Amino acid sequence: MALAAATLQALVNIVGESRVRVDEQSLATWGVDWTKMYTPAPSAIVFPSSIEQVQAVVRLANEAGFAIVPSGGRTGLSAGAVAANGEVVVSFDYLNKITEFIAEDRAVRIQAGVVTEQLQNFAEEKGLYYPVDFASAGSSQLGGNIGTNAGGIKVIKYGMTRNWVLGLKVVTGKGDILELNKDMIKNATGYDLRHLFIGAEGTLGLVVEATMKLDRAPRNLQVMVLGTPDFPSVMNVLREFQARLDLTAFEFFSELSVQIVTAHSGIPRPFESATPFYALLEFEALSEAMSDEAMTIFEHCAEQGWVVDGVLGQSETQAKNLWRLREDISETIAPFTPYKNDISVMIARVPAFIADIDAIVSSQYPDFRVVWFGHIGDGNLHLNILKPDAMEKADFFAKCKEVNVQVFETVQKYNGSVSAEHGVGMTKKAYLTYTRSPVEIEYLRAIKQVFDPNGVMNPGKIFDLA
Repeated sequence: MALAAATLQALVNIVGESRVRVDEQSLATWGVDWTKMYTPAPSAIVFPSSIEQVQAVVRLANEAGFAIVPSGGRTGLSAGAVAANGEVVVSFDYLNKITEFIAEDRAVRIQAGVVTEQLQNFAEEKGLYYPVDFASAGSSQLGGNIGTNAGGIKVIKYGMTRNWVLGLKVVTGKGDILELNKDMIKNATGYDLRHLFIGAEGTLGLVVEATMKLDRAPRNLQVMVLGTPDFPSVMNVLREFQARLDLTAFEFFSELSVQIVTAHSGIPRPFESATPFYALLEFEALSEAMSDEAMTIFEHCAEQGWVVDGVLGQSETQAKNLWRLREDISETIAPFTPYKNDISVMIARVPAFIADIDAIVSSQYPDFRVVWFGHIGDGNLHLNILKPDAMEKADFFAKCKEVNVQVFETVQKYNGSVSAEHGVGMTKKAYLTYTRSPVEIEYLRAIKQVFDPNGVMNPGKIFDLA
């Protein structure tokens, strides 16, 4: 749906002619995220370079009646940043500055378009650490991370993005500018609206600025990859290591993922043995005694039959290659058109949950290749079904959607979440009731009505208004 000429001119008046794009290539590029299920169809892309310009665009949307889709690094996996119905995409590519470092608070004020890796590098320059990390750190933007409450590989120790947001500046769906929490650690003055916008996927308004907390940089990180004969053994290894060491990460992945990653990247296998599953764990070895303790735990796990083989990274290069076995999975399976499920339960329920999910997958996808990986130390499982070469994409997605009901019924059975860290967007919207009650969803709709009464902010994401 094309914008009226007057509306398009009004956008140009706000951000400048060079910052409004309507060419087909731009519409296709900025109108989509990493999902491949929806065809992008925005009416325009705008690139504001100030908070005031963002506010003016939102107010114009209310006046002219067009919808807005926020766009960060477009690395989402739930179609939360897809503009498929003539929306105006608001890109934060030019709101990408780190504006202030506050040393006493170990805090940094940033614009929403700052890339995750940019913040990580800045923290390192200051002798500090931004711990929220994932494979898309080189392109994902903090505004998008906040909008989806992104997690990643360090959640077992450091938590989600939510844990690191001290304050937010947002433009609501009405066009108001709110400064939320004012960057304080302790603030007990009523409702903390900051947390409404974290994970809201731009449905309440646009995050334009954030103050992020930093931490002490970890020292002498050690990485181990252990091969296990079955998934219960992965959980046994987690229990033993977590009881005796302060882990910074605990990941798992399958043999198929190792085969695909090593074939694609050329990095070596972790060791000669091939095992059904692998556990990757990371910890700070602050003393030689801690390194010795890790080896003692490894030997105990091997004696119990939980570990078939294992390796401890002996150099920075080897440690990076071990991590790549896990972090390169999403990129390397992308050409196979995977159907992704990002689900989670309490850690204590993981073994039974996995057994039920595995039974469904084995019976329903006997001819499909299935890639398992996840942040299992925080109960988060990524289930990836790869499209057969000879199968049409539409038929493949239709088959996967049929089985989704069984998968999400199992999630509901274990009181889990249909989306652990990628948001709901459009891909999970139909399944929201497996995690949220109908009464709770009505409260969510009421909250949206307060902040976005005209429904201009990222409509059709998370839930429908009626």
